[in-house]
Amino acid sequence: MDFTLSERETYFRDRVREFIAKEIAPRQAEHDRQHHEGDPWKVIPVIEEVKAKAREAGLWNFFMPPHSGQQHVDDTFQFEGTQLTNLEYALCAEEMGRIGWASECFNCSAPDTGNMEVLHRYGTLSQKEQWLRPLMNGEIRSVFLMTEPAVASSDATNIETRIERDGDHYVINGRKWWSSGVGDPRCKIGILMGKTSFEGSRHQQQSQILVPMDTPGVKIERMLSVYGYDHAPHGHGEVSFTDVRVPVENILLGEGRGFEIAQGRLGPGRIHHCMRTIGVAEVGIEKMAKRLLSRIVFGKRIADHSIWEQRISRARIDIEMTRLLCLKAADMMDRAGNKAAQQEIAMIKVQAPNMALQILDDAIQAHGGGGVAEDYGLAHAWAAMRTLRFADGPDEVHNRAIARNEFGKHGEWKAERPSNDRGPEVSSGDIGVSR
Repeated sequence: MDFTLSERETYFRDRVREFIAKEIAPRQAEHDRQHHEGDPWKVIPVIEEVKAKAREAGLWNFFMPPHSGQQHVDDTFQFEGTQLTNLEYALCAEEMGRIGWASECFNCSAPDTGNMEVLHRYGTLSQKEQWLRPLMNGEIRSVFLMTEPAVASSDATNIETRIERDGDHYVINGRKWWSSGVGDPRCKIGILMGKTSFEGSRHQQQSQILVPMDTPGVKIERMLSVYGYDHAPHGHGEVSFTDVRVPVENILLGEGRGFEIAQGRLGPGRIHHCMRTIGVAEVGIEKMAKRLLSRIVFGKRIADHSIWEQRISRARIDIEMTRLLCLKAADMMDRAGNKAAQQEIAMIKVQAPNMALQILDDAIQAHGGGGVAEDYGLAHAWAAMRTLRFADGPDEVHNRAIARNEFGKHGEWKAERPSNDRGPEVSSGDIGVSR
């Protein structure tokens, strides 16, 4: 087994790392100042400036693996960007994860990445020209509307939003929440998952449809906080749909294909989260180590107290193991496809956030009161990682899938009912480590 990175893998990782060091990290204070000035729900100028530089440098739209089994409705549309494999992208995403707003600078942030994949794989030429092109150009933002407050959305077959045919239109009625990105003033299009049928197979009742966010009847009821953070300007909203009428041509792939689309969307999305989580953990251990070496308590450095040697050691071991599992999952997706990598995707989705949470918790402890405050950025990062344990499926759902696979190796196993591991599209990437 050769763990040496290829020339191409190293090339793109290093280019992203160097761009972040030169163009993004030095402007962190400027970003923070602009973020806190005036209305929080706004476009932040520094991000737009850096986006232009990244695109000019060819560091743009990395996330769509070439030849990844796209089910194109129309193949005449050319995806614009440097398309990396999942493995190549994993290395770049880790670098992006070190700074919360870095991903958007490369047009690689959630939920736009997943929505662009959906449009590219399943959209018509007209849908692509109208919505995919401006998304690829970084001109607009989007939202994915699946999770609902009234049902257990970890099983997407529970969703109740209605999509009913009425002549040349579909009429939508329902309520969604944890709609990440809906607070951005540039959010122009949503991909909504609802039911066009309440009969027949549980996995063929759902459909996905394009909903322009200025359509009459679409209302943002409230923006949700995450451990007290509003995550402006992106944010997560609760959105109601009351007799919302959209043309029939806005349906994606056809009625009853929504669950199929969700399967294709959420698999890659899950691992994108995990890639960036490793970058968050690396920042956490770096801040912790620097604090331990510089702070004096009871007459000696915190680092000289043995318990901290154990915690630092455990952190480094966990990061290295998690990175290897993440890269293995990405490599399997490239070589054998997303379906063959389901087990590895489930494992990394459980492991990565929990690993980062423990390291951030230790880092907060090392920083004392400043760690709980926002002086060091650790509290915000912890909140994002904690929320990621729900995003794209809660831990319990993924653990269930892992366990059932293990049971199947050693005896006959029959599920009580068809299982489904679709989880809420909270996308903690939109919370600071965007996917």
